[in-house]
Amino acid sequence: MSNSESPVAERSDALYVASVAKAFRVLEAFSHTITDLSLSEIADHTGLDKSATQRFAHTLWQLGYLEKDERTRRFRLGKPVLDLSYYYLRSNALIELATPALIDLRNSCGERANLSLYDETTTIYVIRQQTKREYFDGSLIGRRIPVFCTAGGRAILAQLTADEAAAVIAKSDLKPKTPKTIVDPRAIMEKVEEARENGFGLALEETVLGEITVGAAVTNAAARPIAAVHIAASATDWTPEAFRERFAPLVIETAQSLSRSQRHITHRAR
Repeated sequence: MSNSESPVAERSDALYVASVAKAFRVLEAFSHTITDLSLSEIADHTGLDKSATQRFAHTLWQLGYLEKDERTRRFRLGKPVLDLSYYYLRSNALIELATPALIDLRNSCGERANLSLYDETTTIYVIRQQTKREYFDGSLIGRRIPVFCTAGGRAILAQLTADEAAAVIAKSDLKPKTPKTIVDPRAIMEKVEEARENGFGLALEETVLGEITVGAAVTNAAARPIAAVHIAASATDWTPEAFRERFAPLVIETAQSLSRSQRHITHRAR
């Protein structure tokens, strides 16, 4: 989400509550750091003046959404933020259905199996079935990754029309995650077309050095992409050809099963 306020939204939407948006900007300020923030630093990240920052931070602190170090007077996110994540995960039918499927996938492949949800130019990891060898970020849910440089993201883009996929890439922040990240829009579209032809995407060390991933898209009843299933492993253990041959059928099978489940849920709801 953007930390910048949208004056256009404020002018055109009579129901838009600017103070609520500003409170969320304070919370989102912590996406820029892994350390505590002072009021001045929060103000710098949000663009709010010092007085407004102090009022919003104080209110969020009183509600528990921020915690404050009484010695340094610096803030960090509070535990109720995790409650919101739990409520979301608990209420999402796809995540409930996908959890046993991802456990089975991890057991079958012996590598990390993930599910990410599609959100405009990014995907968000919501299930991460780990193996014994993990790095810290690779174990956390809630991490956003651009669609343009991930296996599952390219599989998702392949479920869109070529014009839609190109528009998503045009809106994306094409900053490289590693020296091997493909950032040229034409080269990215070539990878998307490969995913469209093959039914899966492949990425080699584009988000994490030393990691190879394969991903397939999950679609809803309208055949629109809503998520992706990924398998990730060490690039030192597999050649791209062997990895593709071994794991692409598994992610495709799991993604197709979840897609069928989504259509079944939709028909039942009707």
